[in-house]
This record gives sequence, structure tokens and C-alpha cells, in this order.
Amino acid sequence: MAWVYLIIAGLFETVWAVGMKYSEGFTKLYPSLLVAAAMFLSVWLLGLAMRSLPLGTAYAVWTGVGTLGAVIYGIFFFGESADVLRLVFVAMILGGLIGLKAVSA
Repeated sequence: MAWVYLIIAGLFETVWAVGMKYSEGFTKLYPSLLVAAAMFLSVWLLGLAMRSLPLGTAYAVWTGVGTLGAVIYGIFFFGESADVLRLVFVAMILGGLIGLKAVSA
């Protein structure tokens, strides 16, 4: 169950990262409220996952899932660069996450 919590926590990290963009520096109420709620849920689920997963693994996967989600969202919705080299480095992050899962309990 810890891995499920961790992946969901990473998805909520993506939500708050994207929400920060929409909140325009916390000047818009509803996106700012979404950011706060997503931050709370993300950290709470991370804490639940850390009950049984090692700190380094949990934190790396949490930030990695959030990073991947933010990059993918940025490419599709904000027109950010999708050049080959950038995608190679994103794939390396994904490979690292898969590797951490493979060697962790």
C-alpha cells in the first residue's frame, strides 16, 4: 500500500506545481486553494508511505513523479519544449524511479 500512497502523493505534487502556475503568485483565490489542498494531501500521503519505505527512496520517487507530471503537463498545455535531449533526460528520471522501485522493499 505504501507504493500506492507514494504514487498518489507524487500526482498531488504535480497538481500543486501546476496549480502554482495558474495561481499567478497566489493572486488568484481558487487556484491558490487548490495548491494548498494538493500540498497538504501530497505531504500527508508521503508521510504515510514513509511508514514503511526508506526516506531516500520515498522522497526521490515523490519528487520524481511530481517532476515527470509537471514536465509532461508543461509540454502538452503550456507549449514547453519537447526536444529530444529534454525527453532523454526526462526518460532518465523515469528510469531512476523504476530502478528505485526494483531495488526497494
